[in-house]
Amino acid sequence: MRLYLSSFKIGAATEELKALLARTNKKLAYISNALDWSRDFARRQKGEQSDLKQLEALDARLGIESIDLREYFNKQDKLKARISEFGAMWVCGGNAFVLRQAMKLSGLDGILREFSAKHANVLYGGYSAGVCILGPTLRGVHLMDHPTEKPYGDYDTVWDGLGILSYVVVPHFESDHPDSDAAGKAVAYLREHDIPFRTLRDGEVIVIDD
Repeated sequence: MRLYLSSFKIGAATEELKALLARTNKKLAYISNALDWSRDFARRQKGEQSDLKQLEALDARLGIESIDLREYFNKQDKLKARISEFGAMWVCGGNAFVLRQAMKLSGLDGILREFSAKHANVLYGGYSAGVCILGPTLRGVHLMDHPTEKPYGDYDTVWDGLGILSYVVVPHFESDHPDSDAAGKAVAYLREHDIPFRTLRDGEVIVIDD
């Protein structure tokens, strides 16, 4: 599984993203469940439309479909069959704990771990929360996103990440972003607790091409 991990939106490595997408089947699943915490539906729709406009501009042939993980809660086999139709997915920012819970309830966490272990011919792209969940833990991220947001019911907070990365990614570090100060606090926490991490400033991207 190849990774394109941005701090905010698509980031500054668009040519690399285009090259990665050129190796896919031109079908991309857009996942915005990290935004399920928000009750400001107009603002949410505006953010989703911004994401989709950026993605569409990358390649006019790109077929983008929105996948709502809530429709697949307790239906992992159905989700796996659906996700397997796509050569790429884009997971947007929002609340990492909400996204992590949605991944657990739908089984997407297990699917992504399987894709990673088998080096599947799939591109995982995303930003902010969509990147934070790939590390070994969400400790530290709790200083940026509220762990108490539970739009799906009173489930226990999931603190473990997917473990696809061996380090925690801290987005918005030293950036002109509302979460920049919180990102600095997350870095201090991770250092204090000897948790491996990597910072991203807005515009910066991590590309892992296996």
